[in-house]
Amino acid sequence: MPAAVPHSAESHVDRRRHPDGLAFDIWHGADGWPMRAYRWAAAAPPRGSLLFQSGRADFVEKYIEALDHWHRQGWAIEGFDWRGQGGSKPPRSGSETEPAVAARFSFDPMIDDLVGFARDWQARTPGPHVIVAHSMGAYLALRACARAGGEGAAPDALILVAPMFALNTRGLPRWMARVAIAAAVAAGYGARPAWNEDRSDPGRQLRLTASRERYEDSQWWKQRTPALATGAPSWDWLAAALAGGRRLVRRGLVERVRCPVLLLEAGLDALVDAAAIERVAARLPDAELVRLADARHEILRDADGPRLAALGAIDAFLDRRAAPGRASPDAAITTRLQ
Repeated sequence: MPAAVPHSAESHVDRRRHPDGLAFDIWHGADGWPMRAYRWAAAAPPRGSLLFQSGRADFVEKYIEALDHWHRQGWAIEGFDWRGQGGSKPPRSGSETEPAVAARFSFDPMIDDLVGFARDWQARTPGPHVIVAHSMGAYLALRACARAGGEGAAPDALILVAPMFALNTRGLPRWMARVAIAAAVAAGYGARPAWNEDRSDPGRQLRLTASRERYEDSQWWKQRTPALATGAPSWDWLAAALAGGRRLVRRGLVERVRCPVLLLEAGLDALVDAAAIERVAARLPDAELVRLADARHEILRDADGPRLAALGAIDAFLDRRAAPGRASPDAAITTRLQ
């Protein structure tokens, strides 16, 4: 095990240690897939219940600092690593007691997982109930809350951080990206990584966060527990992400989300498309959009300037829209620049 390194002076939180009280368990999806779930109970009485879901290739240890912030405010916190990543890696295929890994990647089972977990969480925990989700997790959370017929997740408030509503194709026309990805899938490369990932590349860090210390924290956890690491996205994943963005364009889908929603957009995001976030925000019945001009994709793990601004925006939103016993005001769409 690598030697422990003192955490950054940017924060009082030791980001390389599981905090006292953070407990892990196994939660099974409807198909039997075992997922690593976590629970961090709040002091009684709790401020409310907060479900946090991360992005692609993430694991809960990356977000100890943000979770500590909410826990100190009295929130009881729960969540799980998405199937296929972190502590919820694919079980062995072919076992009589373990589900087989799907031949083609789809977001649908992950949405089912979130709906199932959230409905159970909401039934056994005190309100208000808040879902906070980042990047891919934010896309999945929006889809879970938009599920028709009252069958979806139904939090009192939803916070979407750098939501992956469309990929940032960096100047390449989206139709051309779809053609290239479809060609790779058709050629049989669907399950293969779309590129080689070099974790030592300085450009990789800056695509995620301006905080070298927080970036190194995530690498430390991967070295300490290699099973937490997930490689580059597959061609199948990229195809599903592009298809997911097209699905959100359909009229009537995002309009089904009735709870108040806060969306945080990173002005320097190199991974997701900012214009797509703004389009979805404009269609949601009750939404606030905050644009953090100097933030990079991992807003909650960025340098302290944009990170603290994001936490402040989230805190203010929760005080207004998820306070115990306080009714939500009339629907509104608000855009603020920071």
